[in-house]
Amino acid sequence: MNILLLGSGGREHALARKMSQSPQCGQLFIAPGNAGTSQCGTNVDMGVSEFEKIRAFCLENAIDLVVPGSEEALVNGIYDFFAADAALQHIPVMGPSQEGARLEGSKAFAKLFMQRHQIPTAAYREFNAGNFEEGVAYLQQHSLPIVLKADGLAAGKGVVITSSHDEAVAEFEQMIRAAKFGDASKTVVIEQFLTGIELSVFVLTDGHTYKILPEAKDYKRIGEGDKGLNTGGMGAVSPVPFADAAFMKKVEDQVIRPTVAGLSTEGIKYNGFIFFGLINVEGEPFVIEYNCRMGDPETEVVMPRLQNDLLDLFTAVTTGKLSEQTIYADPRAAATVMLVSAGYPEAYEKNKAISGIPAPTNDQVVFHAGTKQSGATIVSNGGRVLAITSLAASLPLALAHSVQTAEQISFEGKTYRRDIGYEFI
Repeated sequence: MNILLLGSGGREHALARKMSQSPQCGQLFIAPGNAGTSQCGTNVDMGVSEFEKIRAFCLENAIDLVVPGSEEALVNGIYDFFAADAALQHIPVMGPSQEGARLEGSKAFAKLFMQRHQIPTAAYREFNAGNFEEGVAYLQQHSLPIVLKADGLAAGKGVVITSSHDEAVAEFEQMIRAAKFGDASKTVVIEQFLTGIELSVFVLTDGHTYKILPEAKDYKRIGEGDKGLNTGGMGAVSPVPFADAAFMKKVEDQVIRPTVAGLSTEGIKYNGFIFFGLINVEGEPFVIEYNCRMGDPETEVVMPRLQNDLLDLFTAVTTGKLSEQTIYADPRAAATVMLVSAGYPEAYEKNKAISGIPAPTNDQVVFHAGTKQSGATIVSNGGRVLAITSLAASLPLALAHSVQTAEQISFEGKTYRRDIGYEFI
Protein backbone atom coordinates (compact mmCIF):
# COMPACT_ATOMS: atom_id res chain seq x y z
CA MET A 1 0.00 0.00 0.00
CA ASN A 2 1.06 3.61 -0.59
CA ILE A 3 1.15 5.68 2.60
CA LEU A 4 1.28 9.38 3.41
CA LEU A 5 2.65 10.15 6.89
CA LEU A 6 2.15 13.73 8.12
CA GLY A 7 4.78 15.32 10.37
CA SER A 8 8.45 16.10 10.77
CA GLY A 9 9.63 15.03 14.23
CA GLY A 10 11.19 12.10 16.02
CA ARG A 11 7.77 10.49 16.37
CA GLU A 12 7.33 10.57 12.60
CA HIS A 13 10.77 9.08 11.98
CA ALA A 14 9.94 6.24 14.41
CA LEU A 15 6.57 5.64 12.69
CA ALA A 16 8.14 5.88 9.22
CA ARG A 17 10.86 3.38 10.09
CA LYS A 18 8.33 0.95 11.58
CA MET A 19 5.96 1.15 8.60
CA SER A 20 8.81 0.87 6.07
CA GLN A 21 9.74 -2.51 7.62
CA SER A 22 6.34 -3.99 6.67
CA PRO A 23 6.02 -6.12 3.53
CA GLN A 24 2.72 -4.28 2.98
CA CYS A 25 4.55 -0.97 2.54
CA GLY A 26 4.71 0.18 -1.08
CA GLN A 27 5.65 3.82 -1.45
CA LEU A 28 5.99 5.79 1.78
CA PHE A 29 5.76 9.58 1.62
CA ILE A 30 6.41 11.88 4.60
CA ALA A 31 5.20 15.48 4.62
CA PRO A 32 7.24 17.47 5.36
CA GLY A 33 9.59 14.96 7.00
CA ASN A 34 13.22 15.43 8.06
CA ALA A 35 16.68 14.12 7.25
CA GLY A 36 15.88 10.83 9.00
CA THR A 37 12.50 10.13 7.40
CA SER A 38 14.12 10.52 3.98
CA GLN A 39 15.97 7.27 4.76
CA CYS A 40 12.62 5.47 5.10
CA GLY A 41 10.66 7.00 2.23
CA THR A 42 10.24 10.17 0.19
CA ASN A 43 9.89 13.57 1.88
CA VAL A 44 7.27 15.92 0.42
CA ASP A 45 7.36 19.69 0.88
CA MET A 46 3.81 20.05 2.21
CA GLY A 47 2.36 21.23 5.52
CA VAL A 48 0.32 18.87 7.70
CA SER A 49 -2.76 21.15 7.53
CA GLU A 50 -2.56 22.08 3.84
CA PHE A 51 -5.59 19.92 3.16
CA GLU A 52 -6.12 20.91 -0.48
CA LYS A 53 -2.49 20.12 -1.30
CA ILE A 54 -2.79 16.84 0.61
CA ARG A 55 -5.95 16.00 -1.38
CA ALA A 56 -4.23 16.57 -4.71
CA PHE A 57 -1.15 14.61 -3.62
CA CYS A 58 -3.20 11.62 -2.43
CA LEU A 59 -5.09 11.43 -5.72
CA GLU A 60 -1.98 11.89 -7.88
CA ASN A 61 0.00 9.23 -5.96
CA ALA A 62 -2.71 6.62 -5.35
CA ILE A 63 -2.38 6.91 -1.57
CA ASP A 64 -4.07 4.05 0.33
CA LEU A 65 -3.59 5.29 3.91
CA VAL A 66 -2.98 8.65 5.61
CA VAL A 67 -1.25 8.61 9.01
CA PRO A 68 -1.24 11.97 10.86
CA GLY A 69 1.70 11.95 13.28
CA SER A 70 0.95 15.09 15.28
CA GLU A 71 -2.27 16.51 16.67
CA GLU A 72 -2.43 19.56 14.39
CA ALA A 73 -4.03 17.96 11.34
CA LEU A 74 -6.42 15.93 13.51
CA VAL A 75 -7.62 18.90 15.57
CA ASN A 76 -8.04 20.82 12.29
CA GLY A 77 -10.32 18.07 10.97
CA ILE A 78 -8.38 16.04 8.40
CA TYR A 79 -10.48 12.92 9.12
CA ASP A 80 -13.69 14.86 8.40
CA PHE A 81 -12.14 16.49 5.30
CA PHE A 82 -11.49 13.06 3.78
CA ALA A 83 -14.84 11.63 4.90
CA ALA A 84 -16.74 14.50 3.26
CA ASP A 85 -14.97 14.27 -0.12
CA ALA A 86 -16.28 11.63 -2.55
CA ALA A 87 -12.86 11.37 -4.21
CA LEU A 88 -11.09 10.75 -0.87
CA GLN A 89 -13.62 8.69 1.10
CA HIS A 90 -11.94 5.41 0.17
CA ILE A 91 -8.65 6.48 1.83
CA PRO A 92 -8.58 5.69 5.56
CA VAL A 93 -7.16 8.33 7.91
CA MET A 94 -5.48 6.74 10.93
CA GLY A 95 -6.80 9.22 13.45
CA PRO A 96 -10.02 10.46 15.04
CA SER A 97 -12.67 12.81 13.74
CA GLN A 98 -12.41 16.48 14.71
CA GLU A 99 -14.88 15.80 17.52
CA GLY A 100 -12.72 12.93 18.81
CA ALA A 101 -9.59 15.08 18.58
CA ARG A 102 -11.22 17.51 21.03
CA LEU A 103 -10.07 15.10 23.74
CA GLU A 104 -6.69 16.72 23.15
CA GLY A 105 -7.75 20.01 21.59
CA SER A 106 -9.85 21.14 24.57
CA LYS A 107 -8.96 20.43 28.19
CA ALA A 108 -12.48 21.47 29.22
CA PHE A 109 -14.07 19.04 26.73
CA ALA A 110 -11.84 16.24 28.01
CA LYS A 111 -12.70 16.98 31.64
CA LEU A 112 -16.44 16.94 30.94
CA PHE A 113 -16.05 13.68 29.00
CA MET A 114 -14.26 12.12 31.99
CA GLN A 115 -16.98 13.35 34.33
CA ARG A 116 -19.70 11.82 32.15
CA HIS A 117 -17.97 8.44 32.12
CA GLN A 118 -16.68 8.35 35.72
CA ILE A 119 -13.02 8.28 34.66
CA PRO A 120 -10.68 9.23 37.53
CA THR A 121 -9.09 12.67 37.13
CA ALA A 122 -8.17 15.69 39.25
CA ALA A 123 -10.96 17.99 40.48
CA TYR A 124 -11.18 21.16 38.38
CA ARG A 125 -13.07 24.28 37.34
CA GLU A 126 -12.85 26.30 34.13
CA PHE A 127 -12.86 30.09 33.71
CA ASN A 128 -12.69 32.68 30.92
CA ALA A 129 -12.87 36.47 30.51
CA GLY A 130 -16.58 36.39 31.34
CA ASN A 131 -16.06 35.03 34.86
CA PHE A 132 -12.49 36.23 35.40
CA GLU A 133 -13.11 37.79 38.85
CA GLU A 134 -14.80 34.60 40.02
CA GLY A 135 -11.66 32.75 38.89
CA VAL A 136 -9.43 35.08 40.89
CA ALA A 137 -11.52 34.50 44.02
CA TYR A 138 -11.41 30.74 43.41
CA LEU A 139 -7.62 30.80 43.08
CA GLN A 140 -7.16 32.85 46.25
CA GLN A 141 -8.78 30.13 48.37
CA HIS A 142 -7.41 27.14 46.45
CA SER A 143 -5.03 24.70 48.16
CA LEU A 144 -1.38 24.87 47.00
CA PRO A 145 0.21 24.10 44.61
CA ILE A 146 -2.25 25.08 41.86
CA VAL A 147 -2.27 23.76 38.29
CA LEU A 148 -3.41 26.10 35.50
CA LYS A 149 -3.96 24.70 32.01
CA ALA A 150 -4.68 26.54 28.77
CA ASP A 151 -7.81 24.91 27.38
CA GLY A 152 -6.51 24.70 23.80
CA LEU A 153 -3.33 23.50 22.13
CA ALA A 154 -0.19 25.32 23.27
CA ALA A 155 2.61 23.17 21.82
CA GLY A 156 2.93 21.21 25.05
CA LYS A 157 3.69 24.35 27.06
CA GLY A 158 0.21 25.41 28.22
CA VAL A 159 0.44 23.98 31.74
CA VAL A 160 1.72 26.08 34.67
CA ILE A 161 2.16 24.81 38.23
CA THR A 162 2.20 27.64 40.78
CA SER A 163 3.36 27.50 44.40
CA SER A 164 1.67 30.65 45.74
CA HIS A 165 -1.73 32.32 45.38
CA ASP A 166 -0.18 35.56 44.08
CA GLU A 167 1.76 33.64 41.42
CA ALA A 168 -1.38 31.74 40.43
CA VAL A 169 -3.44 34.93 40.02
CA ALA A 170 -0.65 36.57 38.00
CA GLU A 171 -0.42 33.56 35.67
CA PHE A 172 -4.20 33.41 35.37
CA GLU A 173 -4.25 37.07 34.28
CA GLN A 174 -1.40 36.48 31.83
CA MET A 175 -3.22 33.55 30.29
CA ILE A 176 -6.68 35.10 29.92
CA ARG A 177 -6.15 38.86 29.68
CA ALA A 178 -2.67 38.98 28.11
CA ALA A 179 -3.24 35.92 25.87
CA LYS A 180 0.00 34.28 27.04
CA PHE A 181 -0.83 31.22 24.94
CA GLY A 182 -2.91 33.04 22.32
CA ASP A 183 -6.41 31.69 21.71
CA ALA A 184 -5.45 28.49 23.57
CA SER A 185 -5.76 30.30 26.92
CA LYS A 186 -9.05 32.12 26.30
CA THR A 187 -10.39 29.46 28.66
CA VAL A 188 -8.28 28.24 31.57
CA VAL A 189 -8.79 25.01 33.51
CA ILE A 190 -7.76 25.27 37.18
CA GLU A 191 -6.95 21.84 38.51
CA GLN A 192 -6.21 20.06 41.76
CA PHE A 193 -2.51 19.16 42.07
CA LEU A 194 -1.95 15.40 42.24
CA THR A 195 1.18 13.95 43.84
CA GLY A 196 2.55 10.82 42.24
CA ILE A 197 4.60 9.52 39.32
CA GLU A 198 3.52 9.92 35.72
CA LEU A 199 3.44 7.51 32.80
CA SER A 200 2.05 7.34 29.29
CA VAL A 201 -0.24 4.54 28.14
CA PHE A 202 -1.17 4.08 24.48
CA VAL A 203 -3.93 2.18 22.74
CA LEU A 204 -4.86 1.64 19.13
CA THR A 205 -8.63 1.67 18.67
CA ASP A 206 -11.29 1.43 16.00
CA GLY A 207 -13.68 3.33 18.27
CA HIS A 208 -15.23 0.15 19.69
CA THR A 209 -12.41 -2.25 20.53
CA TYR A 210 -8.79 -1.50 21.42
CA LYS A 211 -5.33 -2.97 21.85
CA ILE A 212 -2.89 -1.73 24.50
CA LEU A 213 0.62 -0.94 23.23
CA PRO A 214 3.81 -0.89 25.36
CA GLU A 215 3.67 1.89 27.97
CA ALA A 216 6.35 4.54 28.48
CA LYS A 217 7.46 7.39 30.73
CA ASP A 218 8.86 10.64 29.38
CA TYR A 219 10.90 13.39 31.02
CA LYS A 220 9.82 16.96 30.34
CA ARG A 221 12.27 19.14 32.30
CA ILE A 222 15.38 20.48 30.59
CA GLY A 223 17.68 19.78 33.56
CA GLU A 224 18.84 16.63 35.28
CA GLY A 225 16.87 15.67 38.37
CA ASP A 226 13.76 17.04 36.62
CA LYS A 227 14.76 20.66 37.17
CA GLY A 228 14.34 23.73 34.98
CA LEU A 229 11.91 24.63 32.23
CA ASN A 230 9.37 22.29 30.69
CA THR A 231 10.25 21.05 27.20
CA GLY A 232 8.57 18.86 24.63
CA GLY A 233 10.44 15.94 26.20
CA MET A 234 14.10 15.16 26.92
CA GLY A 235 13.86 11.38 26.81
CA ALA A 236 11.74 8.36 27.62
CA VAL A 237 11.86 4.80 28.94
CA SER A 238 9.81 1.65 28.34
CA PRO A 239 8.62 -0.50 30.04
CA VAL A 240 7.73 1.45 33.19
CA PRO A 241 8.78 -0.67 36.22
CA PHE A 242 5.79 0.18 38.44
CA ALA A 243 3.26 -0.49 35.66
CA ASP A 244 2.86 -4.14 36.64
CA ALA A 245 -0.10 -6.36 35.75
CA ALA A 246 -2.15 -5.26 38.78
CA PHE A 247 -1.68 -1.55 38.06
CA MET A 248 -2.33 -1.97 34.33
CA LYS A 249 -5.55 -3.88 35.10
CA LYS A 250 -6.74 -0.81 37.04
CA VAL A 251 -5.75 1.39 34.08
CA GLU A 252 -7.69 -0.80 31.68
CA ASP A 253 -10.78 -1.17 33.88
CA GLN A 254 -11.00 2.40 35.19
CA VAL A 255 -9.59 4.43 32.28
CA ILE A 256 -9.18 2.70 28.92
CA ARG A 257 -12.38 0.69 28.74
CA PRO A 258 -14.70 3.52 29.86
CA THR A 259 -12.95 5.96 27.50
CA VAL A 260 -13.42 3.76 24.41
CA ALA A 261 -16.96 2.83 25.50
CA GLY A 262 -17.72 6.53 26.04
CA LEU A 263 -16.55 7.41 22.54
CA SER A 264 -18.71 4.63 21.13
CA THR A 265 -21.87 5.47 23.09
CA GLU A 266 -21.53 9.17 22.23
CA GLY A 267 -21.18 8.34 18.54
CA ILE A 268 -17.74 9.95 18.25
CA LYS A 269 -15.78 8.57 15.28
CA TYR A 270 -12.38 7.47 16.50
CA ASN A 271 -9.84 5.39 14.55
CA GLY A 272 -6.22 5.50 15.67
CA PHE A 273 -4.15 6.11 18.76
CA ILE A 274 -5.29 7.34 22.16
CA PHE A 275 -2.54 8.58 24.47
CA PHE A 276 -3.47 8.48 28.16
CA GLY A 277 -1.26 10.80 30.21
CA LEU A 278 -1.62 9.20 33.64
CA ILE A 279 -0.35 9.71 37.18
CA ASN A 280 0.01 6.91 39.69
CA VAL A 281 -1.29 8.27 43.01
CA GLU A 282 -0.60 5.68 45.73
CA GLY A 283 -1.31 2.84 43.32
CA GLU A 284 -4.39 4.41 41.70
CA PRO A 285 -4.36 5.76 38.11
CA PHE A 286 -5.70 9.26 37.39
CA VAL A 287 -5.90 10.86 33.94
CA ILE A 288 -3.90 14.07 33.57
CA GLU A 289 -4.62 14.46 29.86
CA TYR A 290 -5.63 12.75 26.66
CA ASN A 291 -3.77 13.07 23.38
CA CYS A 292 -5.23 11.98 20.05
CA ARG A 293 -1.94 10.61 18.68
CA MET A 294 1.26 8.95 19.88
CA GLY A 295 3.54 10.91 22.19
CA ASP A 296 6.97 12.29 21.42
CA PRO A 297 9.54 11.11 22.57
CA GLU A 298 7.53 8.10 23.80
CA THR A 299 7.01 6.82 20.24
CA GLU A 300 10.79 6.47 20.00
CA VAL A 301 10.74 3.82 22.77
CA VAL A 302 7.36 2.25 22.00
CA MET A 303 7.87 1.53 18.29
CA PRO A 304 11.25 -0.23 18.74
CA ARG A 305 9.65 -2.48 21.39
CA LEU A 306 6.51 -3.20 19.34
CA GLN A 307 7.11 -6.49 17.53
CA ASN A 308 3.90 -6.42 15.47
CA ASP A 309 3.76 -5.26 11.87
CA LEU A 310 2.32 -1.75 12.34
CA LEU A 311 0.56 -1.81 8.96
CA ASP A 312 -1.13 -5.10 9.91
CA LEU A 313 -2.51 -3.30 12.97
CA PHE A 314 -3.64 -0.30 10.93
CA THR A 315 -5.34 -2.61 8.40
CA ALA A 316 -7.12 -4.38 11.27
CA VAL A 317 -8.44 -1.00 12.46
CA THR A 318 -9.82 -0.10 9.03
CA THR A 319 -11.33 -3.55 8.36
CA GLY A 320 -12.94 -4.04 11.78
CA LYS A 321 -10.61 -6.90 12.76
CA LEU A 322 -8.62 -5.23 15.51
CA SER A 323 -10.11 -7.55 18.15
CA GLU A 324 -8.38 -10.49 16.40
CA GLN A 325 -4.90 -9.00 16.91
CA THR A 326 -2.44 -9.81 19.71
CA ILE A 327 0.20 -7.26 20.68
CA TYR A 328 3.76 -8.52 21.07
CA ALA A 329 6.45 -6.49 22.84
CA ASP A 330 10.23 -6.91 22.95
CA PRO A 331 11.04 -7.94 26.54
CA ARG A 332 14.12 -5.71 26.55
CA ALA A 333 14.17 -2.23 28.10
CA ALA A 334 14.34 0.83 25.86
CA ALA A 335 15.83 4.21 26.80
CA THR A 336 15.70 7.32 24.63
CA VAL A 337 18.03 10.29 25.19
CA MET A 338 17.11 13.48 23.32
CA LEU A 339 19.84 15.77 22.00
CA VAL A 340 18.60 19.36 21.93
CA SER A 341 19.87 22.74 20.76
CA ALA A 342 21.57 25.14 23.18
CA GLY A 343 18.94 27.47 24.68
CA TYR A 344 16.01 25.12 24.13
CA PRO A 345 13.12 25.36 25.10
CA GLU A 346 13.65 29.11 24.75
CA ALA A 347 15.54 30.83 21.89
CA TYR A 348 17.94 28.56 20.04
CA GLU A 349 19.94 28.58 16.82
CA LYS A 350 19.46 26.25 13.85
CA ASN A 351 21.67 25.06 10.98
CA LYS A 352 24.38 23.51 13.16
CA ALA A 353 26.28 20.78 11.27
CA ILE A 354 25.83 17.33 12.82
CA SER A 355 28.39 14.52 12.66
CA GLY A 356 28.93 11.12 14.24
CA ILE A 357 25.41 9.66 13.80
CA PRO A 358 25.86 5.87 13.79
CA ALA A 359 23.96 3.52 11.47
CA PRO A 360 21.00 1.73 13.10
CA THR A 361 21.51 -1.74 14.60
CA ASN A 362 19.18 -4.28 16.26
CA ASP A 363 20.05 -2.67 19.59
CA GLN A 364 20.07 1.05 18.76
CA VAL A 365 18.63 3.61 16.38
CA VAL A 366 19.06 7.38 16.22
CA PHE A 367 15.76 9.03 15.28
CA HIS A 368 15.84 12.47 13.67
CA ALA A 369 13.60 15.10 15.27
CA GLY A 370 14.68 18.59 14.18
CA THR A 371 17.04 17.97 11.27
CA LYS A 372 17.27 18.69 7.56
CA GLN A 373 19.64 17.86 4.73
CA SER A 374 21.87 20.74 3.57
CA GLY A 375 23.85 19.46 0.63
CA ALA A 376 25.83 16.49 1.88
CA THR A 377 25.53 17.63 5.49
CA ILE A 378 22.77 17.01 8.05
CA VAL A 379 22.07 20.16 10.09
CA SER A 380 19.90 21.01 13.08
CA ASN A 381 16.46 22.42 12.30
CA GLY A 382 14.66 22.55 15.65
CA GLY A 383 14.92 22.64 19.41
CA ARG A 384 14.88 18.88 19.74
CA VAL A 385 17.39 17.53 17.23
CA LEU A 386 18.00 13.77 17.64
CA ALA A 387 16.54 10.97 19.78
CA ILE A 388 18.90 8.09 20.59
CA THR A 389 17.06 4.89 21.50
CA SER A 390 18.86 1.82 22.82
CA LEU A 391 17.47 -1.60 23.72
CA ALA A 392 19.17 -3.77 26.35
CA ALA A 393 18.51 -6.43 28.98
CA SER A 394 18.11 -3.75 31.66
CA LEU A 395 17.20 -0.09 31.81
CA PRO A 396 20.59 1.03 33.23
CA LEU A 397 22.35 -0.75 30.37
CA ALA A 398 20.02 0.75 27.73
CA LEU A 399 20.57 4.24 29.17
CA ALA A 400 24.34 3.74 29.28
CA HIS A 401 24.36 2.80 25.59
CA SER A 402 22.27 5.83 24.62
CA VAL A 403 24.48 8.19 26.64
CA GLN A 404 27.60 6.67 25.06
CA THR A 405 26.23 7.44 21.60
CA ALA A 406 25.13 10.91 22.74
CA GLU A 407 28.75 11.64 23.56
CA GLN A 408 29.89 10.49 20.10
CA ILE A 409 27.46 12.64 18.12
CA SER A 410 28.62 16.20 17.61
CA PHE A 411 26.97 19.54 16.88
CA GLU A 412 27.52 23.01 18.31
CA GLY A 413 25.56 23.59 21.51
CA LYS A 414 24.53 19.94 21.96
CA THR A 415 22.62 19.50 25.22
CA TYR A 416 21.15 16.35 26.77
CA ARG A 417 20.22 14.65 30.03
CA ARG A 418 22.19 11.69 31.34
CA ASP A 419 19.61 10.72 33.97
CA ILE A 420 16.61 9.58 31.94
CA GLY A 421 14.80 6.91 33.99
CA TYR A 422 16.67 8.01 37.13
CA GLU A 423 13.86 6.93 39.52
CA PHE A 424 14.24 3.34 38.37
CA ILE A 425 18.05 3.07 38.31
